Amino acid sequence: MGAYIIRRLLLMIPTIFGIMAVSFLITQFAPGGPVEQALANLSGQNVALAERVTGGGQETLSQAGPHDQAGTYRGRQGLSPELVERIEKQFGFDKPPLERFLSMIWNYVRFDFGQSYYRDISVIDLIIEKMPVSISLGLWMTLIAYGVSIPLGIAKARRDGSRFDVWTSTVIIVGYAVPGFLVAIALIVLFAGGSFWSIFPLRGLHSPGAASFPFWRWVLDYIWHLVLPITAMGLGAFATATLLTKNSFLDEISKQYVVTARAKGLTERRVLYGHVFRNAMMLIIASFPGAFIGAFFGGSLLIETIFSLDGLGFLGFEAISTRDYPVVFATLYIFSILGLLIGLISDLAYMWVDPRLDFESRQT
Repeated sequence: MGAYIIRRLLLMIPTIFGIMAVSFLITQFAPGGPVEQALANLSGQNVALAERVTGGGQETLSQAGPHDQAGTYRGRQGLSPELVERIEKQFGFDKPPLERFLSMIWNYVRFDFGQSYYRDISVIDLIIEKMPVSISLGLWMTLIAYGVSIPLGIAKARRDGSRFDVWTSTVIIVGYAVPGFLVAIALIVLFAGGSFWSIFPLRGLHSPGAASFPFWRWVLDYIWHLVLPITAMGLGAFATATLLTKNSFLDEISKQYVVTARAKGLTERRVLYGHVFRNAMMLIIASFPGAFIGAFFGGSLLIETIFSLDGLGFLGFEAISTRDYPVVFATLYIFSILGLLIGLISDLAYMWVDPRLDFESRQT
């Protein structure tokens, strides 16, 4: 087991390096990088940013000379070469791409993510600032979805073909078919002061002044703010996990060892939870890492936007839109590590569920 864990940890190094290399290469061909955006803003589209980039100095636009008219991109037209060089140096684009990439990797190994291009804050502080929202949405949605879906899936497997199985399947399939953002909008209209009732809050994770609340009231306020976002996010997850659980149990129930256990006189509960459960849960455990990472980062983007929750999903989208590369690469790096580590934890959970698995015999 120890050798397997070490192999997996060592394999993470080239995997993360490859992810970062491909992503860095793609950004080199993406139009409208940070330098181009800064130069466009300096040309008059954003005076405030222009003053920030130039340090509040008295930089003025120069007449576009022949060199500017034949420039490599239009944002340079009308700006002095000295100012262009200063902006390129500020964003680190005065160095060759390979040197910039190797420097970024060396800094990331030390978890030094630098400063955001457009925010006066370090990237790591920015991520930490947004983390509570994403943790709240991803963790609670995944735990609640699996906490409900596993018992429901077992019940559906035991009553396969019954009325209970049919109507619950109808409900969860309809819930899966409806996009989460439509559910979110409907919940706002119905329960957040849209057109009917104003029961649940709409913004943030806490009410104004929540820091001064007693602990019990602070917890209730926190839960109250999460009811609508978690409901909107959870419908699709309920369907996937429930049907996966049901099908896994149905597959195991039909096997010979279950028939033998019943022939020995074991109770149905003992057969189900003492024999079937362990084998049927293998697929459920395998699906957990992807569900968690998806809910933690990508899956919460629209929900964060609709409910005005400033989390990592919205941060990543905003960073890509504005070409804030330090934030883009830092979030990619962190979530790549998290995804690989959770995959390893999933394999270890396999062994806990079924000790017959021998990881030491695996070559990769």
